[in-house]
Order: sequence, then C-alpha cells, then structure tokens
Amino acid sequence: MISIKKYPNRRLYDTSKSQYVNLEAIKELVMNHKEFEVVDSKTGENLTKSILLQIITEQESNDQQAVLTQTVLKQLIRFYGSDMQTFMRQYLEQSVSVFLERQDALQHAVTDLMGGSSPLAAFNKMMEHNMGWWRQFASFDPLTGARKEATEPGSNTGPKAPDEHKDDE
Repeated sequence: MISIKKYPNRRLYDTSKSQYVNLEAIKELVMNHKEFEVVDSKTGENLTKSILLQIITEQESNDQQAVLTQTVLKQLIRFYGSDMQTFMRQYLEQSVSVFLERQDALQHAVTDLMGGSSPLAAFNKMMEHNMGWWRQFASFDPLTGARKEATEPGSNTGPKAPDEHKDDE
C-alpha cells in the first residue's frame, strides 16, 4: 500500500516515490486501481476520505464532468442520520461496483468485436467487408439472375453485356 503524508502546509508527500504530489497524482492512483492511504504527518490520522472528496469536488465543479446533480446531492443529504443511511451506503457501493463491472464487460465485448485492433483498423476491416458485398452486388445481372464475370483491374475486357448472356443459354 502506498503511504502519502499530508503536511500542515497542505502538501502531500508520496513516501513510495520520495516526492511531493498533487491531487492529480492521487487521482491517477485511483484510476490505476492502486491502493493508498493519506495520513496526517503529525497525528497519523487517516485523511484518505477527505482527499478523495476534494478530488470529487474538483471534478464536480465542472458541469460537463459532473456526475452528482443537485437533486442527487439533496437526496443523499436526506439519508444522513436516518435509519437507512447504512443501507444507502451499501446500496451505492454495490451499484457502482456492478455498473463498473458491466462497463468493463462491454468494453471487452467491443474490443473482441473489433478483433482487438484499433478503431481505425476495425473500420478498415468493416469497409473491406462492405466492399466485398458491394462487388458481389455489382456483379449480379438482374436480367439473367446470374453473376457477371469479374474483370481484372486494368484489363480492357469488361463484364459481358446483357445481350451476350442470351447466347450462353
């Protein structure tokens, strides 16, 4: 577990890297699923929750990135001190966990669908597949119900004209 000390001057010190860090570095630890704790350098009090709340507050200040609407925040506040507070905490934890598991499963499914390649490579593959369908469609002669002979690129001979097919019957 990574230990980060918070000093009275509000600076955060990552003891595993022996360097000062900011909230963005703490956010990266969260995003990378790293286990850490933030403790007060003098008292040893665990300050992890307050630091995480600071990160959320910064994220929520940008309305385009906000997850918690005013309505949700008001509803959450109403649970504090009620008999349902513990239930709500467990419900939120489990709901977010299930949501993240489903999101990961969806991302894996999309990656599998694209063959593990980049979106551009997947798009190119899809375009090649569609072009194959188009070539098949373009080679179909609606008058005879048969496929026209394919032409080689650069050759002067094209597919047979519709009246040429009549002689083949």
